Amino acid sequence: MITGTESTSGARRTALVVGATGIAGSALVDTLTGEGWDVLALSRRPGAERAGVRWLSADLTSAAALANVLEPENPSHVFFTAWSRRATEEENIRVNAGMVRDLLAALRGKDVSHVALMTGLKHYLGPFEAYAAGEMADTPFHEEEPRLPVANFYYAQEDELWAASAEQRFTWSVHRAHTVIGHAVGNAMNMGLTLAAQATLCRESGEPFVFPGSETQWNGLTDMTDAGLLAEHMLWASTTPQAANEAFNIVNGDVFRWRWMWPKLAAYFGLEWEGYQGEPRPLEQSMAGREDQWRELARRHNLSEPDLDRVASWWHTDGDLGRNIEVVTDMGKSRDAGFTGYRRTLDSFTTLFNRYRAETLIP
Repeated sequence: MITGTESTSGARRTALVVGATGIAGSALVDTLTGEGWDVLALSRRPGAERAGVRWLSADLTSAAALANVLEPENPSHVFFTAWSRRATEEENIRVNAGMVRDLLAALRGKDVSHVALMTGLKHYLGPFEAYAAGEMADTPFHEEEPRLPVANFYYAQEDELWAASAEQRFTWSVHRAHTVIGHAVGNAMNMGLTLAAQATLCRESGEPFVFPGSETQWNGLTDMTDAGLLAEHMLWASTTPQAANEAFNIVNGDVFRWRWMWPKLAAYFGLEWEGYQGEPRPLEQSMAGREDQWRELARRHNLSEPDLDRVASWWHTDGDLGRNIEVVTDMGKSRDAGFTGYRRTLDSFTTLFNRYRAETLIP
């Protein structure tokens, strides 16, 4: 596998990371720079300056803005990790498929060799407004399952990717992650930082660390995706010929039950805990109105982010932990193609919490 800055032909490799300040995008920037790639980091707002990274700022929903910012650039590889949450799936399709279409149109005529698209398990579960409704495939989910008969922005994004690939002659890969845990602030889907914020608020208030989800999630098997592993997977697929033009699931490789994981997360924070007790206890309710408490806590502990809304995404963690179906993902297709990456999910959580503490996001 080639992961350096030069290909076998000696051509310089430059990665365009779209959504570079998000959970997956941030991990990709870390992984690519660690492997010596030149990185063009595209986001609405630039991140911190760092060696090997040049920030590009554009509104991803504006075709004109994308064309303008990318006109002088010539990336060899593209990693698309961005999304924009909208009120309906019709709007999700219009905006999110449009971002893929407009970005790839802005790269028409350039020397792009591979485009990697991050999606997720809503490919199998259905979109938010039809989530886990109707008949779905049995778990573990396999990549060859047919699409569900409902509108889904992931399907629309894939269609845009395939159409552009046929026209522009690049190879592609699709990466279907489960719940991604990694380092980012202000992200709409961030279970790691959300649970860290919940635990911090519980400790400050002397409350137990309460599992907010369903009986099915408490007792059933599940898996997750470490953002660093996702980045390794996307880089592997973009530089491995046998992985070209394929869709892959990507999860850590272990499975667990929340009734096993929850006490261990509570122990990390020094908390008493409560499991499922008859019905879900959603975070959107139990953590409502805590903004002033967090602001005061941030002042006393000199935390780097005093705005609770930029730290916690209660709604998304409630959605993941409140499901009434088992969600487990098969990684056999990646293994057969040669990807051997693995993470232990408990270690992913504790490593992440350690980083949050080191960067004063939590005390």
